[in-house]
Amino acid sequence: MKRFICVLVLFLMSVPAWSAGRKITVGELTNLMRSMQQQKKNDADVAAALKQLELTEALTRPTMNSLVAYVPGPLSTEQVYVLEAGSAMLAPPPSDIPNTPAPDVAAQKALIDKAADYISKFYAQLPALTATKTVIRFQDNVEAAAGGSGLSGSAKDVSTGSAFVPANHFIHYINSTEIPVETQNGIEKISAAKDKIQWGANGQIVLKGQSPMLTTVLDEAQGTGKLNWLRWELVNGKQAAVFSFAVDKKRTRYAVNYCCFPESEAAGKATFTSAALTGSGGASGNFQTNTDWHNFKTTVPYHGEIFINPETGIVVRLITMAEFKNTDLVHQEDQRIDYAPVPVGDKTLVVPVKSVINTEVVPNGDSGSAGRYTTRHTLFTSEYKDYQLAGATAQK
Repeated sequence: MKRFICVLVLFLMSVPAWSAGRKITVGELTNLMRSMQQQKKNDADVAAALKQLELTEALTRPTMNSLVAYVPGPLSTEQVYVLEAGSAMLAPPPSDIPNTPAPDVAAQKALIDKAADYISKFYAQLPALTATKTVIRFQDNVEAAAGGSGLSGSAKDVSTGSAFVPANHFIHYINSTEIPVETQNGIEKISAAKDKIQWGANGQIVLKGQSPMLTTVLDEAQGTGKLNWLRWELVNGKQAAVFSFAVDKKRTRYAVNYCCFPESEAAGKATFTSAALTGSGGASGNFQTNTDWHNFKTTVPYHGEIFINPETGIVVRLITMAEFKNTDLVHQEDQRIDYAPVPVGDKTLVVPVKSVINTEVVPNGDSGSAGRYTTRHTLFTSEYKDYQLAGATAQK
């Protein structure tokens, strides 16, 4: 036993400082990965290190691509994607923010008016479209799916660098899906097909509601009077005007719908012996536990950021962060939608091309199992491609 304790102490002393859940900047991440490459750390060790980190700045795609030279394999590549998705709602490093002076109040209002005009006259008038949507799910507290995934390597084989924390407790790749979707006026339609997947019971959640609508968000943000200048930022190499906003519970129409959460009830009769009171007896009877799975639906206040092209008024990015009560089964829903021009038939339309959703839920729901209270984090990254006018394929 003494020898085991000595070995344990030596092991803990040898664990690097970054394994304590450290918050770092993008620059520090780059330096760390460069250092690990110089130390010839293997793929599992680098992945284990990256799992312990939380970025304080957005890891942009160009910067992420620059880290490829320091990534030794698929496990660490997976964790770089996790860091990118997990930091998607944050501002980029100061070095990536233009030093252009903020516009005056009149110019700010003109920018917002230009965006409102674009949304009502162009975005909200988008025709019915079809597209292919690829969704990648990253999640903690559940085992990864077996091979055949869209990423190289299996997340369940990742070593955390510690014998005390199972690999599945960290956010890792779970699976990817590719599905056809339809949009109308820029909003993805909810599929009418019956979903046969047993969400919740399979250790995963699914979002049943629609993504935020640009028209609704800007209307509610303007109505609250809490639409304020924030900063300039580069989006795809072009300068965008960023405004923050907040919508309170009196004005919000932000609806969330998650599937599914358990609600368990015990049923049956029990007969206790008198000795049970002294601790030597027991009880007999017929006990059953019934579990019903249900959706969590509510309407919540929210806040976020809207990114506007100052020349055209086109919205190039939208970030929304829902605000839940402590007692809600969902604790977090942060969404980011990126918009860009794509060819559709003989036209070029500005449509959603990528989204990131960061969630935290209480997977045990209302089961009343206080001893099993846990939270589960899920990151969804989605990309849209092959936009066509609805019915275009059938007409060919």
